[in-house]
Amino acid sequence: VYSLTPEDIRTIREREHVSQSVFSHYLNVTTGLISKWERGEKKPSGTSLKLLLIVKNKGLSAIS
Repeated sequence: VYSLTPEDIRTIREREHVSQSVFSHYLNVTTGLISKWERGEKKPSGTSLKLLLIVKNKGLSAIS
């Protein structure tokens, strides 16, 4: 199972030039959850992880 580090998640978001709020909207999760992922308090899984991997590989436009 592939996983992303908190640093990976922040890097992906910053590369796409979006705030945690905007990123959470695209991923259909709360802004608080994005923050927890980036601090390493929680790990994305399931659909969220799949969407993050798509954004990592193809950019935010792939899911927008």
